[in-house]
Amino acid sequence: MSNKQLFGAGVRDGMPVCLGYIAVGFSIGIAAKSVGLNAFQGFLLSFLNNASAGEYAGLTVMAAAGTYLEIALMTLVANARYLLMSCALSQRVSPDMKFCHRLLISYGITDELFGLGIARPGFIEPIYMYGAFSVALTGWSFGTMFGVLAGSVLSARLVSALSVALFGMFIAIIIPPAKRDRVVLLCVIVSFAASLAAASLPLISEISEGTRTIILTVVISAGAAVLFPVKKSACEGSDI
Repeated sequence: MSNKQLFGAGVRDGMPVCLGYIAVGFSIGIAAKSVGLNAFQGFLLSFLNNASAGEYAGLTVMAAAGTYLEIALMTLVANARYLLMSCALSQRVSPDMKFCHRLLISYGITDELFGLGIARPGFIEPIYMYGAFSVALTGWSFGTMFGVLAGSVLSARLVSALSVALFGMFIAIIIPPAKRDRVVLLCVIVSFAASLAAASLPLISEISEGTRTIILTVVISAGAAVLFPVKKSACEGSDI
């Protein structure tokens, strides 16, 4: 395929992702408006950080008046899964691929775009990935900007109602795997209980909300990895 055909194929495959990102980005924009960001700042937020969980984590820390260090640490923890995705994709690129292409592809990795790349046979073509990135990440960034603009003109009560959509998105993320895997369900329950306890206990509750979230995320995920390691057989047959 020519570069034009590869780019067009990427745009075609990335269009459904774009439509989904506009909706989710809109919810992120509502949350961004609630912590005081303007439309341009909301656009940059999504343009520079292509991760709904990471952005929401950062906005949560901002809403709690956290420090820059807390925001950086929370975003790093929330986006740590992309390190694994990058490692997986690195095994699917040509040894002759230039470093600049590797760097640009790593910038655009999201869960859905990783899925598009890893599903293609043979080596990953950077031009194809750029086509998918161009529409998906544009939808994500402008969706966030539109959410901030909507939050600026809509009533406070309606903005509050729309902000619930973001929580609905995360519920939709955790419910399916929790129904399939009891370990995930246990981690979800433990996370809810630990968050409630941390906000109520005398000493721990005095720690900022952002720092509590970081500590709970690391402790619970590390505990699950130690107590319930994924068996090698569970990964057999995977393309990753």
